Amino acid sequence: MRLPYVALTTLCVMLTISPVLAKDKPHEKKMDPQAEMELWKQLGTPGEPHKLFASLAGSYTTHAKEWMEPGKPATESTGTAEMKMLLDGRFLYQEYHGSMMGQPFSGIGIDGYDNLTKKYVTAWMDSMGTGLFIMEGTASADGKTITLKGSHPEPGGGKMTHRAVWTITDANNQIFEMYGSHGHGKEMKMLEIVYTRKP
Repeated sequence: MRLPYVALTTLCVMLTISPVLAKDKPHEKKMDPQAEMELWKQLGTPGEPHKLFASLAGSYTTHAKEWMEPGKPATESTGTAEMKMLLDGRFLYQEYHGSMMGQPFSGIGIDGYDNLTKKYVTAWMDSMGTGLFIMEGTASADGKTITLKGSHPEPGGGKMTHRAVWTITDANNQIFEMYGSHGHGKEMKMLEIVYTRKP
């Protein structure tokens, strides 16, 4: 009759840890449904960060620099980028075409500002991988320098951490800089892309 013994033991363990679990997750006060609906409506309304994104919509030429090793000269290339707003001004969509590591390269990015978490978020996918790269971060007081952080797994194990600095100089010029480090190694500048709006 081992099964009832196991069940009884499991029940005792659950009764012992339940108060502990309850302390870790306090009960939130239930909101009035109408008030909750109104709050979600406010959170779903584009604000100042989204207006700034909207000012960036258009066509750009790009000039990229890549650094594969510290102290080595950068590889330079040119490309194009198209930006437009999605979902009634809630997200900025970018389609990028150029070259990377000497190979043709295309990428798609979606940038947003989450009114609930008060964080900038970005999702990136490109022709050099099959994963989706996610970063989030904050901006300077004027909203024109956005710093994002993220990480991705590396072949053979471990992770590479990234820090991106996106500087919106004005509606016609942007600079995107990417820094990275392997594991606990020293951070190095890996990429810089200068965006210039087409005339």
